[in-house]
Amino acid sequence: MPTTEELIARINKILDDISIDIPGLFEDLDIPKIFLTLKDQLESLKELEEELERRVGELGPTPIIKEKRSKDPHLSWIYRKRHYRILTLERLRSAITAHRIALAILNANYTLKKGKSEISPESLKKSDLGKVKVIEKELQLGRVEILPYLAYSGDVLKLLGQRGIEVRESFKDIKSRLREEGVVRKERFRIEVEYWEEGKLKKEKLDLPIDADIEEELRKRFGKRFRWRVLSYIKTLGVLINNHYTVDNLALAYATYDPKRGSELLALDLFRYYFLTSEKERETTLLYPGLRSCIDCHYSLFDIPFKNRKDFKIGFGSMLLIRKCEIERLLSKKRTEIARLPNYILGGVILYGISPFSEDEVSKILGIDLEELKEGIRKFIVSGLYKVVFSESALKKFEKFMPRSEKAKKFLELLQG
Repeated sequence: MPTTEELIARINKILDDISIDIPGLFEDLDIPKIFLTLKDQLESLKELEEELERRVGELGPTPIIKEKRSKDPHLSWIYRKRHYRILTLERLRSAITAHRIALAILNANYTLKKGKSEISPESLKKSDLGKVKVIEKELQLGRVEILPYLAYSGDVLKLLGQRGIEVRESFKDIKSRLREEGVVRKERFRIEVEYWEEGKLKKEKLDLPIDADIEEELRKRFGKRFRWRVLSYIKTLGVLINNHYTVDNLALAYATYDPKRGSELLALDLFRYYFLTSEKERETTLLYPGLRSCIDCHYSLFDIPFKNRKDFKIGFGSMLLIRKCEIERLLSKKRTEIARLPNYILGGVILYGISPFSEDEVSKILGIDLEELKEGIRKFIVSGLYKVVFSESALKKFEKFMPRSEKAKKFLELLQG
């Protein structure tokens, strides 16, 4: 059995070989070959990670000895070894994350078929390469163009150092936006109420929406004899991607692919991902490791694609995503009424209803077929749910898709009960 130092040397050698081979892999976009290569590499890297973790465990930061005179040469050697182990483990995890991102994007954009039957990337073998047919999916998630620029060898900083100043500045901008904590969005008050009931003073704690008329609500529940105080706000906060390996890889890939528009392209891709998928899909098949399944606070990243609009306000993009997640939860128990409406079309209908965008703009932003979107809006009208989830002002947008003839209107009224 090799020693830990020999294992570390082997891991670094494998990652160095990957850094040499990867550029040639993407010269010709041979999707089955890329699938197979990345899958095999990921499996071997995961095995190495398990072995290294088993040997060294979770290592904290290396202790720093300030006084040089008091340095013990033996301690210095131990700390140096520990430092190398930490670096190797970090590099390995970064490489694994890059492979996972790449495979998730490929899986979201391509279907592999062997004969007439679909074949999963996990079951793909070397003997299948000449027999597999690649079919591009109509619905595009993520961005295939960034795949050559991910850090498959785990050397994010080394690769960044080989780029120009423009790429490095773009990398810093994207990384800072992905690492920022969302601006607090106060959702509800938590209130303690003291009231009289049957001659006894009682206490009760309850939550009320931030925009509620507190006095009116409490009067309905407890009558006239009560007093209340705010205990706390129920807040939302947190980073958009809770995985620094994912953040580093995405920042490097988008900054290298397009230094001028890297932040904007990433924001658009994430915006589309949230609107074209359901919450359940995002929980089970994450496009990027550590990405939040739903948005509940403001991130400056989502303002970038819309900042040139005349109706732009700070939080424009984030509020659309927050409303999307809220409506998703509202419709979760009523999904049977629109069972034939695919999730990506439902996302388009929701964006049309909650935004100032026309159906043409929604089609372009989300990359879905315009006629398919219009048909989805008509089906949503037939279900009657548009009256439940959208505001009065938004309902006017749906009038152009309402039936014109009297017979059609009566039939729609009968359908909606």
